[in-house]
Amino acid sequence: MTGAPREPAAFPGTFADLAPCGLLVLDPGGTVLHVNATLLGWVGRDRDAVEHRVRFADLLSVGGRIYYETHVAPLLMGRGRAEGIAAELRAAGGRRRPVLITAVTDVDDPAGEVRVVVYDAGPRRAYEDELLRARHEAEQERAVSQTLAATLQQTLLPPALPAVPGLAAAAAYHSASPDQVGGDFYDLFPLVGSRWGLFLGDVCGKGADAAVLTSLARYTLRAAAAHDPDPVSGLRSLHSVLMQNAGDGALRRFCTVHNATLSRTADRTFALDLASGGHPAPVLVRADGATGLVDVDHGQPVGLIRDPSFGRTTVLLHPGDTMLLYTDGLTEARLPPDAAAVADTGPAPYASRHGRMDEDGLLELVTSLGPVAPEALVQAVTTFLVSLGEGLEDDVAILALGVPA
Repeated sequence: MTGAPREPAAFPGTFADLAPCGLLVLDPGGTVLHVNATLLGWVGRDRDAVEHRVRFADLLSVGGRIYYETHVAPLLMGRGRAEGIAAELRAAGGRRRPVLITAVTDVDDPAGEVRVVVYDAGPRRAYEDELLRARHEAEQERAVSQTLAATLQQTLLPPALPAVPGLAAAAAYHSASPDQVGGDFYDLFPLVGSRWGLFLGDVCGKGADAAVLTSLARYTLRAAAAHDPDPVSGLRSLHSVLMQNAGDGALRRFCTVHNATLSRTADRTFALDLASGGHPAPVLVRADGATGLVDVDHGQPVGLIRDPSFGRTTVLLHPGDTMLLYTDGLTEARLPPDAAAVADTGPAPYASRHGRMDEDGLLELVTSLGPVAPEALVQAVTTFLVSLGEGLEDDVAILALGVPA
């Protein structure tokens, strides 16, 4: 450049002093040439003590000064602009004021001034702190909610299946959401003599209301079996209880359920007297690997209509046979776009036209396992459920019974 040295540009008086942000003009070395009243008020200094006497970096905290000199200054030299730099001013009274700094300069002019705008970040910092506090509280509340839901869910299921002489049994419960209590339930329990009672069902809905109805269904079916082991009689007892409570909004729900009585014959075969109240048919795997749905009339849900009909059949489990009871969260699960992607954790599921698992898909999954023991079958289905991720929209309860080969 040629000619007389250029005088630094001054702020237009009152306009700059009334600005809600700090405004500065620095020389190329960072010394303050002009500063408005707003920033002077923040740092608690007089104009004569700042202009042409201190560097802008000296108005910042120690950390801010280091960051300005090592990051902001090189950015200005290389790109001529630095935006949204978080720092702290050394405010009046020894306090710290969080600020955001934007600075520009002309990189082609060695004698060009640096124009700096300093925004008060205090309200933003307070807002961010409030968001973090609210998020922390929400996470704590959710953790408590999940713990309560898990604890309540455990009280609605048997802690362990009892040992039935000559029979293998396995069960699992897979929750679709850790925040809500589901309405799926199952149980296996001894009756008088050598008979055993079992049931598996699904209550309509979720949450506290479903938990209340689940508990009511479990204890009603158990009590009914102790009085009369006939499984259809048990479903009718449950239906009567649900209809009696139909006037209570918290209990005005219904459920689908399989209720059964299990007894052992002399030749190591178990006879299962099965009654169905609107529940999906179980899957039966024979000792030779042949797989199919149990031929039973689904019947109608318990507690839904005034006088429902229930299906009934007898299933004989011979050595090597396994039967799987499940809730409809399994067959209604959404499959991934590429169903074959699940093959690395087990057999690839059947991709139905609607993108759901459906009964055909479940049969294909079980058939591919061949002759299978209850524990291995439950493990394979559980692995498949985990692989679905968000595709699992409803809780799933599974109960497998089999006679060791």
